[in-house]
Amino acid sequence: MAHIAVKTELSLSSPTLVEGLPGVGLVGKIAADYLVDSLDMTYHAAVHCDGIPRVAVYRGESSAVRPPVRLYADEARDLLVLQSDVPVSPRSASEFASCVTSWLAEHDVTPLYLSGLPTEKGDSPPELYGIATGDGDRLLDDAGVVPPAETGFVSGPTGALLYEADRRELTSVGLIAEADAQFPDPEAARAILEHGVKPLTGVEVDVEALVEQAEDIREARERLAQRMRQAEEESTQAQPMRMYQ
Repeated sequence: MAHIAVKTELSLSSPTLVEGLPGVGLVGKIAADYLVDSLDMTYHAAVHCDGIPRVAVYRGESSAVRPPVRLYADEARDLLVLQSDVPVSPRSASEFASCVTSWLAEHDVTPLYLSGLPTEKGDSPPELYGIATGDGDRLLDDAGVVPPAETGFVSGPTGALLYEADRRELTSVGLIAEADAQFPDPEAARAILEHGVKPLTGVEVDVEALVEQAEDIREARERLAQRMRQAEEESTQAQPMRMYQ
């Protein structure tokens, strides 16, 4: 049965969630992984929702097995992070989104959903845009995050999560960063953390360290990116809708 199993009892008061599903540029995954590691967050819950491959994850120098999608928590900062080591199947995106959203609503969690907008990489820093459901517009205005310049949509599991939040009239925020369509993009992840997550949550991390580690991150994530490029299913991404293509 699809459910989220809490492993550690923590006192969280209307926390904010940062979602880190793999997608274009792996911006969400890089940002989520970086938060979990930088803040030394606590393993809080196992996510057992439809669409998640049944694989066992283990870490170096540890014999403990954990599920591929997990929630981590920082009690002092009222922060949750959804960390995923595998892509969620777009075929089961609706069931996955319903499972996760039900738990978030039950625990009064405000989610920040992260996505990459495929863009030709140039010398200028990636742009960051915000979309919202419920009262998320107010949160974006307070954080100074602007809406996208073009009409578009967010696909894949992250798109399903935003759709489900809108359907249930819940508050959520979608952060969309311009990102490399082919390779992991730590610069885009930094833009999300510095100009999106930080003003929305008040949580500060040393984003300069993320850029300094960019090459290591690219190497560590390249195999996952390759698997996703080879998959026939569409991964999570934001993209413009051009009406006359």
